[in-house]
Amino acid sequence: MAGNGASPGQSVSSKLLAVLECFALGRPALTLTEIANASGLPLSTARRLVGELVAWGGLERAPDQRYRVGIRLWQVGSLAPRQRVLSEAALPFMQDLCEATQENVQLAVLDRREALCIEKISSRRAVPTATQLGGRLPLHATGVGKVLLAFSPRALLDEVAGNGLTACTPHTIIQPGRLAAALDAVREQGLGYSYQEMTLGAVSVAAPILDAAGEVCGALGIVTHSRATLRRLAPAVRAAALGISRRLATGLPSSGSRKCPAVPVPAHDDVRTGDGEGKE
Repeated sequence: MAGNGASPGQSVSSKLLAVLECFALGRPALTLTEIANASGLPLSTARRLVGELVAWGGLERAPDQRYRVGIRLWQVGSLAPRQRVLSEAALPFMQDLCEATQENVQLAVLDRREALCIEKISSRRAVPTATQLGGRLPLHATGVGKVLLAFSPRALLDEVAGNGLTACTPHTIIQPGRLAAALDAVREQGLGYSYQEMTLGAVSVAAPILDAAGEVCGALGIVTHSRATLRRLAPAVRAAALGISRRLATGLPSSGSRKCPAVPVPAHDDVRTGDGEGKE
């Protein structure tokens, strides 16, 4: 029954957060009963809190009586400086990279024990991917995830490995020792690779993005079909990531007349004729 998991000493703010945490990419619209069940709140409490969130604009009630995240939450979320500054600096380079390669280009940041996709650009010729804007990716099984994990404190690797490395596909690295060795290679090369480790049929390559303090603040990656040769795409990804890092370091505006450096990649037809592996 809804509410059985509710804590008697739970604060109002924690109850509100429990309601909001019910919503995710896999469940963007929920009924009141579903919200109560997912949050562990009594139905009456869920009804009151949902009503307050609707009145504030944090939730919206659709004609089918389901609730969805409202525009007010989007407005608040868009003010997050890390996402806004990084996205503004990265988008011109991502657009150039997508145009040059005709592949999926994604930008991710570290969010606790996962990679959070904050921007994504895809061409009409790119392979379909499961990654969505706002979606979360495992650190051990994706190119962007490996980059973020490699340049994080060792404690994060221990935590991720300690919770168990999920085998997304038969190619996923699930041995902590092998993953640690792979991360050593990421730090040495400045590139993270995933070969069908997230989804069968796609591969990815990613490079770190540095902030003004020289710390890794995100990862830029390309996801493509397993027939593509990642080593041909890697220099373009690295060049774009370096361009974003320079823009963050100098504080240059992300728009205007200044042109992003050209992305050095081979012709699109050449890029897709390799024998690489992997999909995300």
